[in-house]
Amino acid sequence: MAVPVLAGALDRGTRLFWRATGHRVDLTGEHRWLAAPMHAGPTVGDGWLAAAAAEAGGEVRADVPGAGLLADLGALDGPGFSAATVHPEVRGFYEHTADWRMEVWAQWSPLAQPAGDLLARLFGRRVQQLALPVRPLDVAHGMDSRVVLITGQDGRQVSAGWLRTLRPDGGYVYSGCYSTRLLPGATRPSVHVAFPLDQGNVQVFLEPRTGPDRTLELVSPPGRFGTDGAYVVVRDGGATYAARVPIHEHFRLYVDGEGVLRTDHRLDLWSMTALRLHYKLTRGDSGTGRPGGGH
Repeated sequence: MAVPVLAGALDRGTRLFWRATGHRVDLTGEHRWLAAPMHAGPTVGDGWLAAAAAEAGGEVRADVPGAGLLADLGALDGPGFSAATVHPEVRGFYEHTADWRMEVWAQWSPLAQPAGDLLARLFGRRVQQLALPVRPLDVAHGMDSRVVLITGQDGRQVSAGWLRTLRPDGGYVYSGCYSTRLLPGATRPSVHVAFPLDQGNVQVFLEPRTGPDRTLELVSPPGRFGTDGAYVVVRDGGATYAARVPIHEHFRLYVDGEGVLRTDHRLDLWSMTALRLHYKLTRGDSGTGRPGGGH
């Protein structure tokens, strides 16, 4: 009994912290750009999917061959970015993610690793969400990856759930909702990723850029509230609060000299690089939405 009580107190205290450091938002009005799936319960996993589909007026589809995080990378087209300039393999990964197998390597900064380990122990593994690998052996057996589509009333994809679990125990590492979204005053959509939590979520808005050799870069830079970056949203006492957080990510997807698709992922805390991840992506069997491998 003591453990659930302590866990509940920890989660409640965390929400109070974000309520105190953030500001009140209206998710049905001015701040609708922050409206994203939340969860109702201490363990997240894939439990948020049904409610997200109901909110969209559609359904969860877990049986779509070649399902992608985005139905069309061209949805990001606008000033400064054109999906047509991205390497076909990179575009194919985003539009048909379930067709790919992945291997992952992780390296923490010595200064950041203790904090990462503490967060994984206190939150990530317990709530089955954002349980970032802390040691290389954490991903030695690989990860399983599953893409689940969320459709709207017309049957079209409105978002995708990307569910990644560790082998061999099946513990969730990431459970994210992927879509595109236009930020206030923006002229081009961003990649939007929401990680549902109990009575809240973590959200990341990523700016798409085209790099040398037809690479795709996705960046969540420093900036003001309402621009690309990372946010924490919590629901407490009948109101909703949001705070921008100093976490900045940089993804670089590219095809190497041997024709292999790879991703370099850097996570910075303020100006310090806290975590580096590298992914090797290869085409696997389609049809199940559950490719083997890492990430």
